[in-house]
Amino acid sequence: MSKEFKVGDRVRVIALPRYVKTAEPMPMLRPPDVIRIGEEGVVLDRRPGGYWGVRFAKGAFLMDSQYLEAVETEEYAGEEGEQLSESFSHSESPTQQ
Repeated sequence: MSKEFKVGDRVRVIALPRYVKTAEPMPMLRPPDVIRIGEEGVVLDRRPGGYWGVRFAKGAFLMDSQYLEAVETEEYAGEEGEQLSESFSHSESPTQQ
């Protein structure tokens, strides 16, 4: 059974295939080391055959769902992250002066 994602979902690579295919109009095969296990990307679209177009740091690639997992994100993570970064910047300011 293949995993289902939605366009815009963040996904993480959990295993590497023997090669990866670029998600371009004229796809090319690349060695798997252009991405790494644990790397996160964003789902761009659904392709035939259970493949997903995923944007990673080094480009967009077609990935089979067996190599991906959804990244769990909380709605409040962004706000907490901003609060944490603000508290760190305030706590570091006096020591930097």
